[in-house]
Amino acid sequence: MSEESERPSRAERFRSAIAAFIEARREAKLKGKDDDAGVASKYDYATWLADAARRVGQIQAVTHVLKATHPDARGSSLHVVPGSLPQRTEIGTHVLGDDYAEDVVGNAAALDVFKFLKIEVDDRRLLDWMQAGDADLRSALHPDAAVATGWMDAFGKLVRSDPTPSSHEAAKQVYWLVGEEPSNDVDYHLLQPLFSSSLAHAIHADIQDARFGEGNKLARQAFRTKEAHEAPYRDYRNLVARKLGGTKPQNISQLNSERGGINYLLASLPPLGWKQFKLRNMKSPDDLWVQFKYFGDVRNLMKALANFLLSRPAPIMETQITREGIEQALGAYLSAFADMVHDTLEPGWTRNPDCDLERCEKLWLDPGRLELPKRTDTELHKREDEEFEAAYHWGDWPDEIAGRFANWINAQLREAGMPTVGDAEHKHWARQAIVDAAWPVPLQRRAPKGGEA
Repeated sequence: MSEESERPSRAERFRSAIAAFIEARREAKLKGKDDDAGVASKYDYATWLADAARRVGQIQAVTHVLKATHPDARGSSLHVVPGSLPQRTEIGTHVLGDDYAEDVVGNAAALDVFKFLKIEVDDRRLLDWMQAGDADLRSALHPDAAVATGWMDAFGKLVRSDPTPSSHEAAKQVYWLVGEEPSNDVDYHLLQPLFSSSLAHAIHADIQDARFGEGNKLARQAFRTKEAHEAPYRDYRNLVARKLGGTKPQNISQLNSERGGINYLLASLPPLGWKQFKLRNMKSPDDLWVQFKYFGDVRNLMKALANFLLSRPAPIMETQITREGIEQALGAYLSAFADMVHDTLEPGWTRNPDCDLERCEKLWLDPGRLELPKRTDTELHKREDEEFEAAYHWGDWPDEIAGRFANWINAQLREAGMPTVGDAEHKHWARQAIVDAAWPVPLQRRAPKGGEA
């Protein structure tokens, strides 16, 4: 028998890929449980495909997500191929071309259907073969051509547009005057800016690679040591992380869930605003927090917060929005300050005997020390390095930093004439702290009861 005749046909390759996916879903469902005939039967090949073809109508492939603007918006999300958009010099979704990630909105319980349609056979997704009406895929789905065709039509409609796109009162809307009479409602055109999830996903991937990728890590080390390196060093400064969806990012969209709800906002300022803060030696906690006070716009933000609270504003929504805006900006500066220290000081600087920072502060500001060889010259140094590594991975130090951040805010407010604040306020300040830990995204921490900073 020839080698060519032994090779599976296209239809067999389709069926094998589909069966493997369904079997993996079945095993994941039954993992750690006794065999359940009722559950297992749902993962019969034809049974699962029939159910998936029914559920695919509950989700929609899109590039622009409405709920990213407001989670309660009930209007239309859109699927727009980036290459079909006008090509402009400004950065936008159009720059993605054919290399873009599709997002999915709708019932989160049906997202497994999207994963199914992303299976690749012969370098194309099942979704693409479905939309093309591939005959081999049809025969692999079901022996009855009518049933298989119905399934393919259902799956192919994952990418669809609302016949009549609609907006919603919770969406961002701009009424643009296109006529001559501002008092006439019909002389306005309604514009609805939509969040490009595909573009946000591409930006997020690039920022994550710049911050945590191995290639840029080597370039960063060469930059610090002023050595030549074959690749450029990329750095995104003064980032703000906007979290969409709260504890349920999947309710916004699939890609938003993959990002953990994190959507980075770039600093809106000219390059002159990126000039480096001149860092001085940090031998004690007082040195650290004094320098943080004069980092970026922290001092002005702290003064604005104190003046605002001292004015005793009315307990209304506008007060909460103003206050939280200042507080969150301070929390973001905490993360930016740590990034600046990481980029400026050599890893291991906290090993200096003169460095009297608290351990949590050393862990926060000198994580690069973990990558250095442990010292073996003395038993004391060896034990210090082992304890440093163990404390880092134990993971409670970000909470301690959040607590010290809250203490520092309380101290600044007392200096400005504010009365003593209690534990509730302390916890509130701590929740604003964005502290980079071992996780790939900034997390907002919850700190224990306050003490002295």
